[in-house]
Amino acid sequence: IHLATENEQYLSELPEHAGSFKDTRIVEFIFLLSEKWHLDQSTKYQAVELLERFMIKQVERMWESSSGSVKGGAQGQGSTWSSVRDEIVNTFVLRLVSCVQLASKLSLHYSRVTSDTALKFLQSLKYSYTKQELLESELAVLNTLHFHINVSTPLAYVELLLEVLGHNGCFLPAKPLHQMCVQLLDFCYLTRETIYDTLLKVAVENSTPNKLQVAKFLTVKEDFMLLAVGIISTGMFILSPGHWDQVVEHLNCITGITPQSILEFSYAVLRRILGGTVP
Repeated sequence: IHLATENEQYLSELPEHAGSFKDTRIVEFIFLLSEKWHLDQSTKYQAVELLERFMIKQVERMWESSSGSVKGGAQGQGSTWSSVRDEIVNTFVLRLVSCVQLASKLSLHYSRVTSDTALKFLQSLKYSYTKQELLESELAVLNTLHFHINVSTPLAYVELLLEVLGHNGCFLPAKPLHQMCVQLLDFCYLTRETIYDTLLKVAVENSTPNKLQVAKFLTVKEDFMLLAVGIISTGMFILSPGHWDQVVEHLNCITGITPQSILEFSYAVLRRILGGTVP
């Protein structure tokens, strides 16, 4: 109930440009960095979500600040925004590393990214940041997000739903299904645009959705509960298709998400995996 409420609250306050910083290259960078530093599975998703939320707030704040100080019309605004963009680009890798650091500190495991480790990595990329600048970057992320950084990740939704399904007596190949779900979650993060593009076209029954349909679909793309349900459904279909209907029925009862929506999400994921039309 807590996760569902948190999810609904986030969707009700969704910024206009949500998802803008979940580009495949950014997600892959964070995933590889988390692997390099042997971080917990949930940490990489937390880092992606932290970076996304921080960057949107930072860009909005910098844009408002630059717009308020410009009096030279469109040309002046253009040059000011160009300097803002340069500042964002120049500090982006530093901010990304700070988000991974903060995510690692939220984990209840022993493995966290120290300043020395982060600095060594940045230096390997030819950046010359100091330890002070690294600490200031972490503080900038914390201040911008008003210290609200303990964001529930889609993995938390997946694991809790698996627990509830097991408690309800639903047949589950527990360990292999959990492993499959983690792999599918990685896959969905890395191929996000293609999967949700397919899902949108299926949902509106149109291969060329209009701008209004695309705008309204934003809440679907950011819905962690739908993502978790779709991941479990797809994993179950792959591992034990004979029990798939039962799992979908249980997921519908638990979350209120319709079987049709669950089916459409699984279709979009499987179509991307197989690279073609799914029966």
